Amino acid sequence: MSRSGPAPDGSCRFRSVRPLLLAVGAAVLAPLPAAPAALAQDGPAAVSPSLASAIRSEIGERARGDLRAFYLARGNRPLWLDDAGRISPAAGLLLREVDSARLDGLKPGKLKAGRLEKALERAAEPTPEALAKAELALSDSLVRYVKALRRASRTPMIYESPALAPVVPSTAAALEAAASAPSLRQYVADMAWMHPLYAPLRQGLAGPRYDARQRAQIMRNLERVRALPANPGRRYVLVDAASARLWMYEDGKPVGNMRVVVGKSAQQTPMIAGFIRHAIVNPYWNVPGDLVQSRIAANVVDKGIGYLKHGGYEVLSDWSPEAGVVDPMRIDWPAVAAGTVDMPRVRQLPGKANFMGKVKFEFPNEQGIFLHDTPDKDLLKKDARQFSSGCVRLEDAARLGRWLLDRPLPQRVSQPEQRIALPEFVPVYITYLTAMPERGGIAFRTDVYVRDAAPDGKRPKTELARADRP
Repeated sequence: MSRSGPAPDGSCRFRSVRPLLLAVGAAVLAPLPAAPAALAQDGPAAVSPSLASAIRSEIGERARGDLRAFYLARGNRPLWLDDAGRISPAAGLLLREVDSARLDGLKPGKLKAGRLEKALERAAEPTPEALAKAELALSDSLVRYVKALRRASRTPMIYESPALAPVVPSTAAALEAAASAPSLRQYVADMAWMHPLYAPLRQGLAGPRYDARQRAQIMRNLERVRALPANPGRRYVLVDAASARLWMYEDGKPVGNMRVVVGKSAQQTPMIAGFIRHAIVNPYWNVPGDLVQSRIAANVVDKGIGYLKHGGYEVLSDWSPEAGVVDPMRIDWPAVAAGTVDMPRVRQLPGKANFMGKVKFEFPNEQGIFLHDTPDKDLLKKDARQFSSGCVRLEDAARLGRWLLDRPLPQRVSQPEQRIALPEFVPVYITYLTAMPERGGIAFRTDVYVRDAAPDGKRPKTELARADRP
């Protein structure tokens, strides 16, 4: 069987599978329309006795135990065939995907692409035995593909918990997910076992539209999307540091988005995932050690000790919850500015000038990264919005808070650091996508962090593990 590979112009050429797809009744090379919500599963409601017998026989002879268990639980009802013995159009889509698996960094042979093609060719003469072999070959290739993609190379991401990372499903789970989809054809077309951003990026890589440099950029971004689970939860937040935007997702679809400000090139926002647990209204800003040296101490030396009071800053004895306020006159500020003494803890009191704004949203991480309001709205009007020290500044913190809490944030709070628990933990994924599906194509972003040409995903250096980085 001929295989796909790079052409002299840098694009990929795939052998034509159209004759085989037409043979199994799958005109799949045209774009798929959106599936209606009430679309019935492509599989049958019943199966003929001869076909059930053939499937049962094929299962007994060739199927692995986990694959056998899936079909036995279904009463040997096929997944890929209808009650007339016709193979689902999803079969052609799956063949095309596994045959071009090099786009995913996988080897088609490992997915049994050749065996699947031969099984579908033989099923053109629809004997029960040929259809049974095609049925099992399709399920086996799907399982191999799903597991291989979940294991495939991905850009490192810092996960607060293993529960946030992609997992490799069991054979039964992979097939049950496909069987429960409203449309098997749409399920395979959307590669719904991956994050929703994956299939459109891969589709762009498969076509001739983009040059070699763009294709390499898409491949790097596929690695980043593979670090996202297929279904992070009913509700989750996705932040892209390359485009400096945030999306709120519900049931797999974005329901809102906003501009954000993220880390500058020298203080990059890392790829990180956590559970947002709280909203902190009237927050303090705990100034990171590097900023105490470069910003606070330098201003005190230049403008005098009154700079601290004017900016609403106070010095604390340590980082413990019981820390007391220290007289700033006792601090050797020139030595702090020079970096020759330990950095004192400095925090900014709540107020209009506070760098946290009116609210921040926390998720546990050693890098001191979180989402927060900002009093400086002008930066959010710029096209490039990489200006922060690593944290994510929000265009509309009140709207995000209302979505997270299912109610508005309190407007009048006099006490500082008022913690409001979310009704449920909400995952947040911060990624970095320089190639993003947009309007039926791929939008390419400036690689502001210079990660496309070099290994990325490394943990950024932070001066203080608990420092707040606005």
